[in-house]
Amino acid sequence: MTTTVMMDVEYEQPVPDATQGGACTPRHAWARVPVEPSPSERLALKDRIRRLLKERNAVMVSHYYVHPDLQDLAEETGGLVSDSLEMARFGRDHAAQTLVVSGVRFMGETAKILSPEKRILMPDLDATCSLDLGCPSAEFNAFCDAHPDRTVVVYANTSAEVKARADWLVTSGCALDVVRALKDQGHKILWAPDKHLGAYIQKETQADMVFWNGACIVHDEFKAFELQALKAEHPKAKVLVHPESPADVIALADAVGSTSAILAAARNMDATTFIVATDNGMLHKLRTQNPGKLFIEAPTAGNSATCKSCAHCPWMAMNGLAGLAQVLELGTNEVHIDPALGLRARLPIDRMLAFTAALKSGQPTTGLVPHIGAA
Repeated sequence: MTTTVMMDVEYEQPVPDATQGGACTPRHAWARVPVEPSPSERLALKDRIRRLLKERNAVMVSHYYVHPDLQDLAEETGGLVSDSLEMARFGRDHAAQTLVVSGVRFMGETAKILSPEKRILMPDLDATCSLDLGCPSAEFNAFCDAHPDRTVVVYANTSAEVKARADWLVTSGCALDVVRALKDQGHKILWAPDKHLGAYIQKETQADMVFWNGACIVHDEFKAFELQALKAEHPKAKVLVHPESPADVIALADAVGSTSAILAAARNMDATTFIVATDNGMLHKLRTQNPGKLFIEAPTAGNSATCKSCAHCPWMAMNGLAGLAQVLELGTNEVHIDPALGLRARLPIDRMLAFTAALKSGQPTTGLVPHIGAA
């Protein structure tokens, strides 16, 4: 059984910028993309950030989709580049009392949920996510109330309020394992918010699922027809696809998975050319780790378009060196979460962390999947 709830939310898509030689400049009503610093400004900002991190007893974490400068600086200063949950887990376990999260709002919230005693700062608190925006907590609560017999499983790309309503939180890396285990124990699933990821999981597990109708504005734009044409131009290329993409794009993949899985596939597959269907911020890490290989952006538009691929999140693009330096200097843009809400939102996260730790160590996971029902 598959059911989808409709939620109509309008987003302004990234638009081509003809002045940038076909590059796509992400723009949104409040997506204030920082001005690119000059080489001398970049060096000065990086030096200032390194100094402030030491002075403030702070560490920075960056998502794979933010500007390469922020990824490189995180690693150069003892921080981390990773997915949202690993960023939060790293911050929880690190000795630093201030964590600077370069990413989008739900990532800062997740870090605060796991480290309520720490100060969590972000370069821009208005940097959000279409999946988060498209799943308002009041409407989601009503959807859960309409399906009281279902176990609520939500993707990491959600607000603290939505997480607090969930029984389980999952990432794209563990969603299949969690849903398969729940199905084996007889659970029916209420899934939110990404319909493409949910459909992929339902297809792979045959679980009984109802879906919230959300989508990532980046991954939703990949085009299977154009991808087939690009594959024909590069017949030896392997296609790497994030499962937030539409089903017909996933069907063309040689490997489907999370950001970490895509990195592993690029490293381990017997190929030198890859077509990548995820946010193009990911290409920096792929190219850094695989200097002898070619990575091509999967298409989001046809030949008539100004840019062939516009695959970059407008909110991820709001993160910049100047904003990062400013929040470290002034202590602004701090993430706050009501303590009671944070405690409730932490339950599905801790449940997932215990499950994945047991799975990784080869321990039984059966006892970690209680018959809980919807929260």
